[in-house]
Amino acid sequence: MRTSTYKSRPIKRSRRTKKAIETLKEHLYGVVEELQPVTVRQVFYQMVNRGLIAKTEAEYDNSVGRLLTQMRLEGELPFDWIADNTRWMRKPRTYSSLESAIKRTAEAYRRSVWDCQDVYVEVWLEKDALAGILYDITAPWDVPLMVVRGFSSISYLHEAAETIMAVDKPTYLYYFGDYDPSGVDIPRNVEVRLREFAPEAEIYFERVAVNPDQIVEMNLPTRPTKKSDSRSKGFEDESVEVDAIPPNVLRVLAERRITQHINSNQYEVMQLAEGEERKLLEMFASLDEGQLRGMLRTQ
Repeated sequence: MRTSTYKSRPIKRSRRTKKAIETLKEHLYGVVEELQPVTVRQVFYQMVNRGLIAKTEAEYDNSVGRLLTQMRLEGELPFDWIADNTRWMRKPRTYSSLESAIKRTAEAYRRSVWDCQDVYVEVWLEKDALAGILYDITAPWDVPLMVVRGFSSISYLHEAAETIMAVDKPTYLYYFGDYDPSGVDIPRNVEVRLREFAPEAEIYFERVAVNPDQIVEMNLPTRPTKKSDSRSKGFEDESVEVDAIPPNVLRVLAERRITQHINSNQYEVMQLAEGEERKLLEMFASLDEGQLRGMLRTQ
């Protein structure tokens, strides 16, 4: 038997030229500028949707993650345009003086929006990484942003149910999460537990995204469903991450759900009261520390 002396050669992957990399960076800048603040994975999906890169993890790591890091380190891209809520610091709020505390209070003072409304609203989100995207909408409207990070502990859900019971109003919960076996089951579990822990509460639960119709209408990129997921049995569709929906669309979806419950007359009255109370705080904030202590001694 003759032995072949032919040896297969490893396939060389073509590398982008310097010019191609610069062009790619220009596209990355354009996407981030348009949608900021935006997560790295959201940038990846937008680049895929626009036909600028392939839908592979290698492209995610090298063409998006690595280049966005390089662009920020080299001053080509503002750091605050990229959102990352997966890492955060725990620290109590402290002040340098009584004067600084009152000034900060005057600047940050807000009345509770939902105290004067007939209902109560929360937004629930599967992924911590997207919290910065929706917080831009929930914060101005004083809406709690509840991040479940997968399947929540019963302690977390019990505490959420206690809040709903304490509010004692019709409660509307709006959920954003992946369309995959676990992503579909998570909100079901949340709703079941909340109704279990708050049986007398009037709860309305809506899955806002991702839904099958959105996948078609927005032409969202899919990925194979993980067979390792114990809930994949019976789930015959391709999976879609909520990150695939453009950030501006997610914000619009959230704001529409929130503002439909706002009674504009009640909201205007609340704002007038808030403005008058802030003026009072600003008056105190204009005093120096000696004047403030003098006022306290006279009380």
